[in-house]
Amino acid sequence: MPNREALKPFLLAFPGPLRDQLVAAVLDGRKVSTSGLLVEYEIEQEELPPVGERSALIDSDGREIAVLEVTGVRVLRLADVDLQHALDEGEGYASVAEWRAGHERFWHSEEMREALGDPEFTVDDETMIVAERFRVVERIGPDDAAGLTGRHA
Repeated sequence: MPNREALKPFLLAFPGPLRDQLVAAVLDGRKVSTSGLLVEYEIEQEELPPVGERSALIDSDGREIAVLEVTGVRVLRLADVDLQHALDEGEGYASVAEWRAGHERFWHSEEMREALGDPEFTVDDETMIVAERFRVVERIGPDDAAGLTGRHA
C-alpha cells in the first residue's frame, strides 16, 4: 500500500495455529475484542492503546493483514470479565467460565511464562486484564514483518 504510515503491530497470541485461528476470526467479523494482561504492558513499559488508535493485524508469517482501530479499552479484574466480552472474543465461548479456562491455559503456557520472564506466573481473580474492543477498518496486503511474538489472546 503506497504512502501508508507505519502502524504499530497488533499481535494475537504467538505465531502458529492459535494466531491463525484468531486472525481468521477477526477477518470474518466474529472477533471484535481481545484480552491481555496489564502486567505485559508494565513489563514492556508500554502505554495502553487510546481509543481511535490504529494498528496492523499481523499473521503467523509476520505479514500485515488488516488495519484495526481500537474502539474501547477497559482495565478490570479477571473476576470481573463479563459474558459480552467473552462472546465478542469470537472463539466460541458460551460462558465466562469457558473463556477464563481458555485464557488461563494461554496465560499459564510455557511460551507466555517465558515472555513474562516468570516460569511460575499464574493468574487469579485479582489479576488485572486489559479488555480491548476493535474494528477492522481496512484489509491490506502482506508486508514482511517476521519475528514478532504476541500479547493478546
